[in-house]
Amino acid sequence: MERAQTRKYEEYAYVLDFVVRGKSTTVRGRDGIIVTALGEERLTILELLAMPNSTFEIGERVYIGKEGRTKILSVLGRLEFNHISSSAQSELASVVEKIVTHNEQRFVDYLNNAQPLTPRIHALELIPGIGKTYMKTMLEEREKRKFTDFKDLQERVGLKEPAKQIAKRIIEEITGETRMNLFVRK
Repeated sequence: MERAQTRKYEEYAYVLDFVVRGKSTTVRGRDGIIVTALGEERLTILELLAMPNSTFEIGERVYIGKEGRTKILSVLGRLEFNHISSSAQSELASVVEKIVTHNEQRFVDYLNNAQPLTPRIHALELIPGIGKTYMKTMLEEREKRKFTDFKDLQERVGLKEPAKQIAKRIIEEITGETRMNLFVRK
């Protein structure tokens, strides 16, 4: 019983694609406005059933929490990357980048606190654009003073476009190209 209380649900998701007269792929027999979205917190792809006559925009942030939904009837289930439409797949990069920039503090905190995963591999190295050199500089700099935001990181370490690099890593995790996940919850 204890586990049920700790289970976290997504509060918000970003629309990747929607079909006005669609059929659910996760729940047999459910049809209506079917929305493919990316959860903001866990970064998993979700299938949502929208309320009749709702309208959506690609990249729109919709509330999917337990109480007081206005556009979404229910969260039908999780989807694998290769089971979503090609338009949803092509929107993924911009939506992930939007999530990273909207939640900048969360990702900066991650960079400030990331630890080695094994004696040879540090979590920071798994982010595209961060090799041994940047990692070393980042560790030295964050010891002097934690990074406040992406701009601070960029100025002190020289890492170009940290948000884009983190987004790239998240996409690799979503598409299943990685062995270890830093950001996407399985």
